[in-house]
Amino acid sequence: MKHLLKLLDCSTEEIIGLLDLADQLKYERKNNITHHHLEGKSIGLIFQKSSTRTRVSFETGMYQLGGQALFLSSRDLQIGRGEPVQDTARVLSRYLDGIMIRTFEQKEVEDLAEYGSIPVINGLTDFCHPCQVLADLMTIREKYAVLEGLKMCYIGDGNNMANSLIVGGLKTGMKVSVATPDDYRPHSKVLEFAKDFADFTLCNEPMKAAENADVIITDTWASMGQEDEKEARMKVFKGYQINDELMSAAKEGAMVQHCLPAYRGQEITEKIFEEHAHEIFEEAENRLHAQKAVMVTLMKDKD
Repeated sequence: MKHLLKLLDCSTEEIIGLLDLADQLKYERKNNITHHHLEGKSIGLIFQKSSTRTRVSFETGMYQLGGQALFLSSRDLQIGRGEPVQDTARVLSRYLDGIMIRTFEQKEVEDLAEYGSIPVINGLTDFCHPCQVLADLMTIREKYAVLEGLKMCYIGDGNNMANSLIVGGLKTGMKVSVATPDDYRPHSKVLEFAKDFADFTLCNEPMKAAENADVIITDTWASMGQEDEKEARMKVFKGYQINDELMSAAKEGAMVQHCLPAYRGQEITEKIFEEHAHEIFEEAENRLHAQKAVMVTLMKDKD
């Protein structure tokens, strides 16, 4: 494994390996066991899109691993002034040991990996969000001890979260059901991947998708960069809310996940959010541990 660009590139064994390492690193952190696996290493964090959780978790994680993280906003880089991404990749490869980028276009992430000579981690693109979904899978496995055979249900926009959840869930043996409006379906590449899995269903009926689900997941109706679509999306997604009625279709005791930020009263009710807040904020914490596992796997010197 040289990069983490998208979960479509990862094997089942690689995903499970990352989750196992994340569990180990979380245990060590909780028990004050030092794990400076990346002592003396540096990672550059490129942000074309701002973020609370991504920045704090990567900076803190790299510090806990004994290395340093450099925050690089688009305002600070020549890439923000038109320098070709391939030139930025080749320059940063001579200074750093790894790059995390959070941006809009998936091609930008792929180009960094192609032209650079150091590991590249996708911190989010419009196409996928692999780090978040690793944290989600980690949190689900903590509750149920397994992933294989569980039913994951996603309700809402067929966005980067939906894309990565479908791939990550199916690759780890989960049953995956997705409910989106017809005009807001997941990416065609993801649906092409999923079509060979008997345990994948896609529909426009949230109650049907949620039947007997072990975990219900949602995301905001209007992601960053879609602010001008907000009013139209509010109308389209009105029936795609996690509420008491939807939860009644899921298994008793089903968990709820949300990548945050959450807009209570839109994609999830205040009541459901607070009833499952411990699961949602455990999921948020697990971004730290999952990303540390990614950095160690990609950046640690091989024996």
